[in-house]
Amino acid sequence: MHSYCLPTVSERGWGIQAEVEMKNLKWMLAKPLIVGVALSVLIMFVTVLGLGGTSSSAQSSHKTQLLWYGQSAFKLTTPSGKVLLIDPWLTNPVNPNGKADLANLNRVDFILVTHGHSDHVGDAVEIANKTKAKLVTTYDLGLAMVAYNKYPKELVEFDTQGNFGGELTLLNNEVKVTFIPAVHSSSVSSDGSPAIYAGNPGGFLISVKNGPVIYHTGDTDLFGDMALIPKFRKVSLMLACIGGKFTMGPQRAAEAVKLVNPTTVIPMHYGTFNLPGTPQQFAQELKSQGVKSRLRVMKVDETLNL
Repeated sequence: MHSYCLPTVSERGWGIQAEVEMKNLKWMLAKPLIVGVALSVLIMFVTVLGLGGTSSSAQSSHKTQLLWYGQSAFKLTTPSGKVLLIDPWLTNPVNPNGKADLANLNRVDFILVTHGHSDHVGDAVEIANKTKAKLVTTYDLGLAMVAYNKYPKELVEFDTQGNFGGELTLLNNEVKVTFIPAVHSSSVSSDGSPAIYAGNPGGFLISVKNGPVIYHTGDTDLFGDMALIPKFRKVSLMLACIGGKFTMGPQRAAEAVKLVNPTTVIPMHYGTFNLPGTPQQFAQELKSQGVKSRLRVMKVDETLNL
C-alpha cells in the first residue's frame, strides 16, 4: 500500500506563488506581441483612411494655382508644386510690383511663350538665366529666341519644342501642352534691330493631372477652328485676349468663348498700349450673346486656386 501525504501549508503557499509568477512571466512574454499587433492594425487603419503624411490622397489634395501678372503673363503652379510661366512679361506697365515679382521668382520649371513679340517674350531670358527654366515654344520660335534674344541654348531642348497639332508631355505626365494655332503675327527683335521671323503665332492648351484644362489664346483674332478645341478636351478655363486693335476685342472675344465653351473665362491682354477693350465691355458682350461660361476678372498679382 502506498502512503500519501498532504502538502504542508508552506508547500501549498509555494505552489500558489509559483503559479502566479508563471502567469506573470507568460503575460510579460506575450505583451510585446500584443502591442505589436495593435500597432500594426493602427497603421493599417491610418493608411486606409489616407491620413498618413505620404499617402496619395494627401498629395492630391493640393490645388492648381494660377497667378496673373497683367497683360498675358501667368504663373501656373501644379498640385505637386511645379511652376510654369506663360508669356512672362512680369515687368509690364500695369503691374506695379513687377520688379519685385521678378526678383522674388526663385523657381520656374518651364517657360511657355506663345509668339515672339516683346510683350510676350518679356522677361523670359532673365528668368531662364536665374532659374534654369526650359523653354516651351514652337520649333521656329525656339531657334529665334536662342539666336536673337539670347535664351540659353542648353535650356531649349528638342523634348520641349513642338508645333501646331502636336502635344508635349512634361513633368512625368503631370502636364500636357498642346500647340494651338492663332491668327496674328510673330517676330523677335533685340536692341532696335529689324524684326526677325519667329515662326507662326499660337496659343496653348495646358492639361494638368488632377487639375484643370486651360486654354491660353495668345494674341489672336476669332477663328472658326476654335470650335474644334473642346471636341478633344473639355476646357475648364479660357484665358482670352480682349484688348482689340492688335487682337480680337470684346465682341469677337465673346464669340470665341461661345465656340470654346469653357467653364470659366478670364480676360487678359488689356489695359496696356491704350488698347480700347475693357472687361466691362467684355462682360456686356458675353451677356448679350448669351454665353453661358462664367466670367472671372482677375486683379494683377492675384492668385486663384483651381
